[in-house]
Amino acid sequence: MGATAATIGGMTTETARRWPVLAICVTSIFLVGLDTTVVNVALPSIGGELRLAISDLQWAIDAYTLVLASLLITSGALGDRLGRRRVFRIGLVLFAAGSVACALAPSIGALVAARALQGVGASMLTPVALAIVISGVTEPRERARVIGVWAAVFGLSMAAGPLLGGALITGLGWRTVFWMNLPIVAVVLALTFRFVPESRAPRARRLDLPGQVLLTALVAATVAVLIEGPRLGWGSPLLLGGYAAIVALLTVFVRVETRRDEPLMDLGLFRRAPFTAAVGGAVAMFVALNVTLLLGTLYLQQVRGLTALAAGLVTLPMALAATVFAPLSGMLVGRAGPRLPLRIAGAATMLGGALLVGLGDRTPMPVLLVAYLFIGVGIGFANAPITNTAVSGLPPARAGVAAGIASTSRQVGAALGVALAGGLLAGIAPAGLAAATRPGWALVAACGAAVLLAAQVSPALRPAPATVVGATR
Repeated sequence: MGATAATIGGMTTETARRWPVLAICVTSIFLVGLDTTVVNVALPSIGGELRLAISDLQWAIDAYTLVLASLLITSGALGDRLGRRRVFRIGLVLFAAGSVACALAPSIGALVAARALQGVGASMLTPVALAIVISGVTEPRERARVIGVWAAVFGLSMAAGPLLGGALITGLGWRTVFWMNLPIVAVVLALTFRFVPESRAPRARRLDLPGQVLLTALVAATVAVLIEGPRLGWGSPLLLGGYAAIVALLTVFVRVETRRDEPLMDLGLFRRAPFTAAVGGAVAMFVALNVTLLLGTLYLQQVRGLTALAAGLVTLPMALAATVFAPLSGMLVGRAGPRLPLRIAGAATMLGGALLVGLGDRTPMPVLLVAYLFIGVGIGFANAPITNTAVSGLPPARAGVAAGIASTSRQVGAALGVALAGGLLAGIAPAGLAAATRPGWALVAACGAAVLLAAQVSPALRPAPATVVGATR
């Protein structure tokens, strides 16, 4: 009886129960990643219906990533304190409510507010879902498999957004991009009650509300300056006030965080060169990804005249490469350390950006496809080594905080990428759009170079097992 109950198809019952939990959690992270990028391909349709300028459209993307970036660490701490399943379910409900509000939005103001609500829900799903999964996995090989699946799904969600969004928009309009979330959330929520056990951290970290408020304001001010600068003028009084606000917020944030026993961000981690390089690499990769998606979407639809679906199909090489190479990257990190996959990520991203620096109205489609392929290779190889570099050599207590900062830096990079790309195209007519994107592709190549520099200070050898465990939060 005991032996029969303990094994199912060659797996222990404990292991068999973990895979439904993993499926539930990776589905939620797929939604979070998808909604980070799926709106890019919808921008021309949204702008046409609501009569919006590019700067307005940028806020429809960045309202989500800004809130998500700002709340990731606090949401993880809430899960540890209040119960991960409870916070996960609240996140699902808020994400669904935000999706409904986005689908019904009559104006840009309503759409931006709804996207922010989506971001609040997404911030509760990303760190909490992974904590739920890895809290019950102690065997190193099984944990490596779980994190490999997680990385592959996240890479797929980020890169596949334009393709799935294009298919929906072409057939049913841009609002279906948000309606599609509801049945998925409903299924995940129902399965959560059935399969996901409640769990908490043995010792929950204190909430740092002053740090949270300051971080949110700092990221928001930086993104606002980048989005509104081209429209208002970089030397306008309002922008000068924005620069002063960013400096003041950063100064106060550093002072507050260095004086707290349990800060939102452990700024002492930045004294470690590998950690600082990993955070910079994460920002660079997600700047590159989001510059690629926004510039590519507007170029393909407004210059080349492609439908949303056809524009999404052009990004297919990027989606496939990101999906295929994410687990391979995790295997390389486990065997030889993060340096080699980081070098591959940086070199591939540089090549992808360099191929498009001379983009014109009639650039051959194979050039675009190859460029997207290289950038997808970069995305696929980047995630696992960046996280491992961030946590390498740290005890488990600090590794969780380090991984949380690395996750936050990815979303900050996403928000900055959208703001920078949009700034290049502000006020540009479709006839001049191809030439206007060229500095953006140079930026993508520069981001690849930054990742190559990060590789130089990353650990050359495989990190110790205690460091790899729980590498991503």
